[in-house]
Amino acid sequence: MTLCPCGSTSDLEECCGPLLNGSAAHTPEALMRSRYTAFVLGKLDHIERTHVPEIRDDFNRAEAERTFASVEWRGLEILHTSEQEDAGSVEFTIRFLHNGQELTQYETARFRRVEGGWLYEGGKVSAKPPPRQVIKKGRNEPCSCGSGKKYKKCCGT
Repeated sequence: MTLCPCGSTSDLEECCGPLLNGSAAHTPEALMRSRYTAFVLGKLDHIERTHVPEIRDDFNRAEAERTFASVEWRGLEILHTSEQEDAGSVEFTIRFLHNGQELTQYETARFRRVEGGWLYEGGKVSAKPPPRQVIKKGRNEPCSCGSGKKYKKCCGT
């Protein structure tokens, strides 16, 4: 048994293996995991094949080969997925070692269902996820626990 590099803790042949061999992805997350695995294993045909047709010609194989040769992949973490009809997105971070430096990349990838399978449409990449918004509760506002008391007399003590 060979663990799948995507982080699912499943066997490669049961997890991303069928997708790498040409099967259609049934969810955006499954496609994202298989694309990460393809980068780890150098299966660049899968990366190219899983782009939507209108951007497939933009795939820079030479650049992808240089990336494969110079990067040691350290992990994929799926943060959030969404799927509505034929559109989906996956927010994730990847960790990798490049030129001796440990790096993390955050991306929100967009996917589209085409003829029953999901394909990569594009994404927005940044070094880190957007900051979390913390909403400060006012002392005299009703407590969010539903007690009916003011926050300062309930959970704010």
